[in-house]
Amino acid sequence: MESEERLSLLFSALADPTRRAILARLSRGPSSVGELAEPFEMSAPAISRHLKVLEKAGLISRTTKAQWRTINMETAPLDEVAEWIDKQKREWNLRFDALATHLETMKQEHHTDHHDHHQ
Repeated sequence: MESEERLSLLFSALADPTRRAILARLSRGPSSVGELAEPFEMSAPAISRHLKVLEKAGLISRTTKAQWRTINMETAPLDEVAEWIDKQKREWNLRFDALATHLETMKQEHHTDHHDHHQ
């Protein structure tokens, strides 16, 4: 999967407050589907759909040991999101710095032009 496509999946998965709450719960450790569903007033199929979105985005994984099925949080995709955000911040900061320099230059030129007219 391409990086842009993966980022779109990740941001889409993270856009939903229920899915963010599920991830917050999983950040404390693995959980069963039942435990994850407990705080939400929604049907098992609705929770299952949320889990499928998170799984497709690579944010969770499922493990089965004997009859126990647990859901785990995967942090690598969040690192990818953080890297993308950091890159955007760096680029915007460079643009803002360039704009500030440009505005300062314009201000000095205007001041010089203005000063020249009064001599």
